[in-house]
Amino acid sequence: MKIAIAGGTGVVGAPTAAAVRTAGHEAVVLARSEGVDLLTGTGLDAALDGVDAVIDTANVTTLSADAATEFFTTATGNLIAASDRAGVGHIVLLSIVGIDRIPYDYYAGKLAQEKVVEASPVPWTIQRATQFHEFSAQMFARAKIGPVRVAPRARTQPVAASEVGERLATVAAGTAQGLARDFAGPHEEALDAMVKAYAKAVGHGGWLPSLSIPTKQMKGMRQGLALPGPDADLGHQTFAEWVAARRR
Repeated sequence: MKIAIAGGTGVVGAPTAAAVRTAGHEAVVLARSEGVDLLTGTGLDAALDGVDAVIDTANVTTLSADAATEFFTTATGNLIAASDRAGVGHIVLLSIVGIDRIPYDYYAGKLAQEKVVEASPVPWTIQRATQFHEFSAQMFARAKIGPVRVAPRARTQPVAASEVGERLATVAAGTAQGLARDFAGPHEEALDAMVKAYAKAVGHGGWLPSLSIPTKQMKGMRQGLALPGPDADLGHQTFAEWVAARRR
């Protein structure tokens, strides 16, 4: 098969492209570095020529609901339209567990993106996954109160980005499922403990207090609203195994 990966150079897009190749398929990376712009549609028609399936892992960094919604609906809308013109047989969207339960601005954009996919003339699958192990690194970098880094308290069940990539490659090579089973890591973890473990692994020796941050996302996660359901499919790599590979 010939499978295109939108955002194929990102945290999950790159391992998805690798998983597609490992499975014996041809991977086509849709990214600006490859001459494809999802927001304008530039290069999409040429890149999708002969493609059998598309995986959408494209992402944007924003805390604005309007900006997230504009990006996701425009980019995915263009991708679907070009896929339809090219006769693509299956489009797979990577989404996030709990976005329909947590009133968080970025999640509003992902929900709007899911609606675009649900209206697609191309057969579709939406694969929701939990936060990646890399979420600990993101929180370590971003969670600050003034000059002090903090470790946000939350409940999560992190999954390896590489295993999400393998999952997406497998789903794309199959028939459309609609909303697929959630995909999550093997164990629930405390986010603040994850952040502290990551900080230690990369050599941070400063004070890193645990804190219940009063944002919509963190409130929802503390309530367990980002955890998978009991019927979720689970990956294998634990957070402890992931962070051990990052120790200096």
